[in-house]
This record gives sequence, structure tokens and C-alpha cells, in this order.
Amino acid sequence: MLTVPFKLNQDRRHYIPRQRHKVTNWTDYEASLRQRGSLTVWFTEEAIAAWAAAPRTTRGGQAWYSPLAILTALTLRAVFRLAFRQTEGLIGSIIGLLDLTLRVPDHTTLSRRAATLEVPRPQRHSGSSDAEPMHLLVDSTGLKLCGAGEWLVEKHGTKTRRAWRKLHLGVDAGTGQIVAAALTSKDVDDGAQAGPLLDQITGPLASFTGDGAYDQDGVYAAVAERHPEAAVIVPPRATAVPSPTADTAPTQRDGHLRCIAETGRMAWQRTSGYNRRVKVEAAVGRWKQVIGDGLRSRRDDRRATEVEVAVHVLNRMLRLGRPSYVRIG
Repeated sequence: MLTVPFKLNQDRRHYIPRQRHKVTNWTDYEASLRQRGSLTVWFTEEAIAAWAAAPRTTRGGQAWYSPLAILTALTLRAVFRLAFRQTEGLIGSIIGLLDLTLRVPDHTTLSRRAATLEVPRPQRHSGSSDAEPMHLLVDSTGLKLCGAGEWLVEKHGTKTRRAWRKLHLGVDAGTGQIVAAALTSKDVDDGAQAGPLLDQITGPLASFTGDGAYDQDGVYAAVAERHPEAAVIVPPRATAVPSPTADTAPTQRDGHLRCIAETGRMAWQRTSGYNRRVKVEAAVGRWKQVIGDGLRSRRDDRRATEVEVAVHVLNRMLRLGRPSYVRIG
């Protein structure tokens, strides 16, 4: 079998022109982009009605704020990239402008409750049916931890070992929404998080698509254990060889190797649906632009909540409107 290239035309990819697309619903999409910055979207009547915590029936002190109130405050913090004290000031100003008689959670309460807040799990929307199998796209990226920034290195001319965490995302190819997320240390392998990401998927799965980092036996086993009928669309490595049973009982990976050897890498990407993976890369880019490229919390439990709130924010923004586009070149 022919050698499988890891990147087709890698030495001359910069000469390949980028695809051009035209947005067909620009008016509606532009309105949704403006609405993402509207405070009326994030501070709704439901949040006002359920601001106070329900009476406690067990032993312990009575909380003043409901989980929805804390989630509303943390949502505003994530959208506008505020510190806890600035979030407290923003919530207080909104309550004052609305002429409401609601308590304003202080910054210490927000920090403390962030460690135990249960953020609603992502749900499939935009007309998708829960019975329709999902095409799951996975990828990972790095998030910097709070601390000295790049200006310190530039000013003093020293390099410090920057701490960061790895964010693993699972995106629904049909809706573009983030349906699974995991935050790990930087040393965790991407393929090791295939199982935890799949455990967050409640409905049926049609396919699992990832880059070459997921070309592992453990990934194929994790998908087969949870969704036996799902296809695993992962490009084999450059040194990939067929399995011993490739002639008698070929695996999915053997099928990928044979297709690439017979038709080429680009043809395999089109026929297998691997090109859909660009949507998860777009989700990573949207995360870095809207939320940022770092984590501001200093404890792992609060960092996990910070990630869940960010997923909640991005999915809510996406439900306001998505672009519909066609390729023009």
C-alpha cells in the first residue's frame, strides 16, 4: 500500500487560494450580531422573576441568590470580559436603571458560588431532532492561565514558563453548537478525552470526526463502545499500516487507508465528510474572539465553571442567528 501523506501538498499549500463564500441572509445575520451585545438579551424577565433563591428545606444558611441569578452575573462577566468587582457594578447599574428592588450579588459571593454552580447542559436547537443522529466534530486548543502577560517578557527580556490548560470541544456539525467540553492539563492527550466527550452526548451519534491526533485504537474503541453504528472519520498517520485482518475483516481505519491509497487524500476528505471538521475550528476561533484566549479563575473548580459558562454564552449567541452562505469561488 502506498505511503499516506500526513498533509497533502504541504510544501505548497500557501499557493492554494482560499475558498470564497457569500452570505445569503446578511440582513438577519447582521441583526443577530448587534443583538449579541444587547443587555436585554442577557437580562430577561425570567431572570428577574427567579432572582431570589428558593426557601431552603434542609439545614444550613439560606442563600439570597438563585443559581439563575449567579449564572446571569457570570454570563455578563464572560460576555464583557469583566472582573468580579466590575461585574458587581454592572449588575447594580442594570438593576438601578430598571428600577428594580433586587439584591446585587457582591464579588465574593460570585467567586464562591462559581465553584459549585451547575450550568445547564447544552441542548440541541435550531430545528434539529433529538432522534436524528449527530455528526460530532472534536478538537482542542490551549487557554492561558492568569498571571504575568507578554508585556512583562517584552519589558524585562526574560522568558517565564507560562502555565496553561487544554480545552477539548465537541461541536454538532448540523447546528454548530458546542455540545461537549472538557478542561484538562496541558499534558493530557487529545485521544484520551474522546470518552469523556462522548459521555456528554445523550442522543444517537452518526460519526465522530477529529484530526490526526485522534488516530488511536483507544478512540475507535471508545466510539464503538458507546455508539457501535457510528463512523470514525480520522485521517491515518503518515506511518499508518493496515491491520493484520485488513484482507479478511477490515476495520474502519483499514477502509480509510485503502480509500486514500486508491483515490487520494483530497478525494477521501470529500467522500468521508472530513471537511466538516472546519466547523469545530471555527468554534475555537469564535471562542478566542468572544471569550478570550485565557482563564481568569485561579482554582480548577472555578475554571471548569468558567468553561461551562462560556459554552452557555456561545451557544446562546449562536441561537440568535447564523450565517447562510454559498461558495462563489
